[in-house]
Amino acid sequence: MFASIRRAVSIQVRNYAKRPTPVALKSLKSKSKAQTTQYFVDSRPVRVVAGNGGDGCCSFLRAFANDKAGPDGGDGGNGSHIIFQACTNTSDFSHLTSLITGNNGQRGMNKDCHGKNAENKIVKVPVGTIVKNKEGKIVGDLDQEGMMFIAARGGAGGRGNRFFCTNEQQAPEICEYGAKGEDISYFLEIRSMAHIGFIGLPNAGKSTLLRAITRAKPKVAPYAFTTLKPNIGIIPYSDYEQIAVADLPGLIEGSAENRGLGIQFLKHAERCNTLLFVIDVSIPEPWNDYFMLMNEIEKFSKELVSRKQIIAANKIDIEGAEENVVKLREKLKNIPIISISAKTGENVAELLRVIRELYDAHMEMEKKKKLEKLNNY
Repeated sequence: MFASIRRAVSIQVRNYAKRPTPVALKSLKSKSKAQTTQYFVDSRPVRVVAGNGGDGCCSFLRAFANDKAGPDGGDGGNGSHIIFQACTNTSDFSHLTSLITGNNGQRGMNKDCHGKNAENKIVKVPVGTIVKNKEGKIVGDLDQEGMMFIAARGGAGGRGNRFFCTNEQQAPEICEYGAKGEDISYFLEIRSMAHIGFIGLPNAGKSTLLRAITRAKPKVAPYAFTTLKPNIGIIPYSDYEQIAVADLPGLIEGSAENRGLGIQFLKHAERCNTLLFVIDVSIPEPWNDYFMLMNEIEKFSKELVSRKQIIAANKIDIEGAEENVVKLREKLKNIPIISISAKTGENVAELLRVIRELYDAHMEMEKKKKLEKLNNY
C-alpha cells in the first residue's frame, strides 16, 4: 500500500517539474462598486464559557392512597461543552465574537424526570488554527480538517434527592446544585495566512498592486498607514490553481521595538510562505528601504529572513525610476527583481509569472517532504 502511494507521489513530483508555467487569468467579471472592505482576521483573543449543569430536584411523590411513596426528584442535565473544530469552509476568525457561551442543562423535575443535557456548541475555525492559553503556551494545533479541541467543559448536572435514597435514609431532603461550566480565555492564531505576503514601507504601492492582480478592494489613499489590517486576494491561473496573496500593513523603522504597528505586523508576515518586497524606486536610493526592512525582520525572527523573497520595484512610470532599478539590481544580485507599475499595469504579468514559479517550487518541496516521510515510515 505504502509503495503504491510513494510511486504516485514521486510521479506527481516529476510531472510537476516538467509542466510549463501556467498563465494568470484576468477576471471577466467587474469588481463590485460597494465600498465595504473585508479584512482578514488571522488572530483573535476569545473567552469561552461553557454551560452550567442543571440543578437536581428535591421532591416526594404523593400518590392516591399512598402519601408516603418516597422521593422522586430527578437529576439535572449536563451543560454544553465549547468545542473548536477545524473546517475548510472558514478562512479566518472574522465570524468569531470575543465571548462564546454555551447552553445550560435543564433542571431536574419530579416523578424521576431527569433534565435534558444541553447540546455541545461546536465553533468552526480554519484548518491550521493554533490555540494558546493565557501564558502563551500552545495547547491545541488543529492542522487537519475535522480535528476538534475541547476549549471548555460544561458543568455536570446536580443529583436529585432520589439519588440519595438508601436503606438508612429513605426520605432524603437534599439535592445538588449543577456544577459551573469552565470559563477560560484563549488566543487563536492561523498558522498560514497566505502564500505571498506584501512587505514594504507605507505608500509603497502594496494596496494598489493587490487591486491590480486580484479582485480585492483594499483602501488606497495618498497618506501613510491606509492599511491597518491584512487584506487577502486570490490570483487564479489557467490550470485552476489559486494563489493567496496578502497586503500587509506598512512597516517602519523600529517596528521590531514595537513602533508603528510593530510586532503585530511582523506576526502577520510570519504566516506567509514567500515575502514580496514592494519597493518605491521613484525615491533616491530605494535600496536603503530594503535593507531597513530586512533589518527589522531579522530582529524579529531569524527564520523569517531565510524564506524565499521577491522584489517588486514599483512606480517605474515616474521619471528617473528606471535608473534606480538598474542600481538596485547591482546592489541585490541574488534576489529576483521585477520592475513594475501597479498603477498602469506595466510588467505586472511578468511578476505573476515569477510568483507562480516560486509557488510551484514551494509545492514541489512540500511533496518531496511528504515522499521522504513515507520512505522513512
